[in-house]
Amino acid sequence: MNTIVCVKQIPDPEIPPAKFKLDTECKRVVPPEGIPPVINPYDERAVELALRLKDKHGGKITIMTIGDDSSIKAIKHALAMGADEGILCKDKAFEDSDSFSIAYALSQAIQKIKDFDLILCGRQAADWDEGLVGSIIAENLDLPLVTLAESVEVVAETLKVKRVILDGFQVFSVPRPAVITVSHELGQPRLPSGWGIINASKKEIPVWSAKDIGVDLSRVGASAFSRELVRLFIPARERECEFIEGKTAEEAAVRLAERMRETGTI
Repeated sequence: MNTIVCVKQIPDPEIPPAKFKLDTECKRVVPPEGIPPVINPYDERAVELALRLKDKHGGKITIMTIGDDSSIKAIKHALAMGADEGILCKDKAFEDSDSFSIAYALSQAIQKIKDFDLILCGRQAADWDEGLVGSIIAENLDLPLVTLAESVEVVAETLKVKRVILDGFQVFSVPRPAVITVSHELGQPRLPSGWGIINASKKEIPVWSAKDIGVDLSRVGASAFSRELVRLFIPARERECEFIEGKTAEEAAVRLAERMRETGTI
């Protein structure tokens, strides 16, 4: 089982929202200084699923991400967990890409690897929560797709996937190779081991440019945005409290009911 896991580095989702700042002119979130970014928690579970499959069936796990040099940290984290190798897709052309452009670039890089049985992604990224990249990769590569997976079993040349839904679960059988997005119902990912951290620190991470993976530059970057971010802001939460009084509890209750009718509450 050769598995490719697509990961993303994001600001630590455990940071209190009050600590973030917004650059309203550039429409960007500015994370607080001194707190390093982390691997997307849903992608970490995708790595865990790949490791469980490797434990049972052998094979190789390749971690792939798009970003700058700092994104190597996310790759190293996955390697420390037990993945075999990582690839960083880095190019100025990728800057400010949306989900469609990121998925396109990842699809190009995946095609360069060629030998794979499974592509795993987290169900969504915990920063923008769009959940699009895995589905678009499947569309680009013309592969079967199952989203929100809780578990995966290998059955001969097929994959038995248990998918989470609101009131239970569904079970699908899909041929290999396939694309699967992993949900948090998979369970907690394993922690990197001491030896894993040491070994990951020694590994060289290949860097592929847009040219290396045959990217059409018109399909990546800000100019390829399929939609426009009009405004980025922190919602203002305002509360108003009005006290209803009366000489007796019954009188106060009547006045409360009248006031609620006036405001359209009832």
